[in-house]
Amino acid sequence: SVRHTTPGVSLISPPPYHDIYSIEDLKQLIYDLRCGNPRARISVKLVSEIGVGTVAAGVAKANSDHVLIAGHDGGTGASPLSSIQAAGVPWEIGLAETQQTLVLNDLRSRIWVQTDGQLKTGRDVIVAALLGADEMGFSTAPLIAQGCIMMRACHLNTCPVGIATQDPELRKRFAGQPEHVVNYFFFVAEEVRGLMAKLGVRRFVDLIGHTEMLEADEAIDHWKARGVDLTHLLAKPDVPDDTPLRRMQPQESPLVNALDWELIRAAKDAIDHRKPVTGEFAVRNVDRTVGGLLSSAVTVVHGADGLAPESVRFTLRGSAGQSFGAWLAPGVELTLVGDANDYTGKGLSGGVVAVFPPEEASYVAEESVIVGNTVLYGATSGRAFFRGLAGERFAVRNSGASAVVEGVGDHGCEYMTGGRAVILGPTGINFAAGMSGGVAYVLDEDDSFGDRCNLELVDFDPIEEADAIELRALVEEHHLRTLSSVAARLLQDWESALGRFVKVMPRDYKRALAELAAAERESDAELGEPMRATDESEAVAAPVGSPHTGTARQS
Repeated sequence: SVRHTTPGVSLISPPPYHDIYSIEDLKQLIYDLRCGNPRARISVKLVSEIGVGTVAAGVAKANSDHVLIAGHDGGTGASPLSSIQAAGVPWEIGLAETQQTLVLNDLRSRIWVQTDGQLKTGRDVIVAALLGADEMGFSTAPLIAQGCIMMRACHLNTCPVGIATQDPELRKRFAGQPEHVVNYFFFVAEEVRGLMAKLGVRRFVDLIGHTEMLEADEAIDHWKARGVDLTHLLAKPDVPDDTPLRRMQPQESPLVNALDWELIRAAKDAIDHRKPVTGEFAVRNVDRTVGGLLSSAVTVVHGADGLAPESVRFTLRGSAGQSFGAWLAPGVELTLVGDANDYTGKGLSGGVVAVFPPEEASYVAEESVIVGNTVLYGATSGRAFFRGLAGERFAVRNSGASAVVEGVGDHGCEYMTGGRAVILGPTGINFAAGMSGGVAYVLDEDDSFGDRCNLELVDFDPIEEADAIELRALVEEHHLRTLSSVAARLLQDWESALGRFVKVMPRDYKRALAELAAAERESDAELGEPMRATDESEAVAAPVGSPHTGTARQS
């Protein structure tokens, strides 16, 4: 339930992060996360490698609060052994480079630095602090304190000591106690205190970045250590004496001039008293993540359930910036008359997004791009309607939202695990790559879709009666919200149009739904209750993130 997937369906985990291709993309993601929770501390994890200092400087400039330098020795038991053995460099090297680069560029004072990767002792903590770490991460050692025996089967649900498993029988074997971990860290802290006393340091923060307290051990005579020069590792940057060597102040907030503060004021009656509100606003492409802070404000008051449908209905006119409608909470509807950039609807969480061109537009909507790339990335619920074309990777990792669009670029519905996608136009190549859940309905008017779909995990299934009802409801709502001429044409002769749709169905997902339906029937039979799923087609048609079929109105 946490990952919004169907039990019994294999996942590609983790999928590639298709919203991070550059440091600018990372900055946008950090901005998105700040909008989702303005009070959260944003952290970026980096692999310890040559050049990590430059990346860490970019992370600091991108407004992250925290950066983690992960050494090559760590790694979950689910990681490939080749990656654990051959990827990255020791945390000491990456940490030293990060500290020196941040200090030289006057960035160290505004970001926390953490390191991890098989830290086990108080001595490791002291060395990490002297090399520049504010914080240290421990994982393997506390796991062993709880009983882990390093079977490296964390991803197989077969952990013999009951730690990394959901199997009830195996979990009975778990013998760990909180006190085991607490005692371990007591010993680590005691060793840290002893070493600090030997160094003559009273406060832990006075250790951070003071590499002059470290020196290479000259007594090492192993042949592998001959010629090793740690001069650069232990070097102190040539900066004024008063230059901060640790985090001293918070990052400046990038949210001060966000459009959402105006939206929150306009939605005050809905948030405080659950009274429906409407409004119209101008939007520009500098207005990013519109709806994110508003959804955060709704969630703080009302939780994940949000507001009743149509409680907040705002219309915006213009060209929206990146991540329009991100994190949109239940009860919030944003209608954009214009166009939007990449990441529209990212993390959609129950709200409704509609985008269509203005009436005076001189271009043909269904032949023009209306939203950018990576739309609905990671959406979990809600609905989205786009009168026009979307860019590449439409609905990537969608796990519950329902969407209608009039054409997509390459890699549509990639890594999708739930929800519904209706494509009323052409698609690019590699459609449904890695798609393990959800259903896509594609209008294939020239019988060419089969050549552009990746059939490794999916099949083309017949459209059953329940599918047709669901599909028509989505197309009707698309027409209602966007005045789409494509939807109007299809609805005029629906029976004929229905025959031109292709249903894209993941094989694993279909099997899992059939098994769940069978288990449900068996349970009902034992209880003497009437069956709720009478056949497999009904079970398959039961949507994950099904469309709202109420009387939604044009915003």
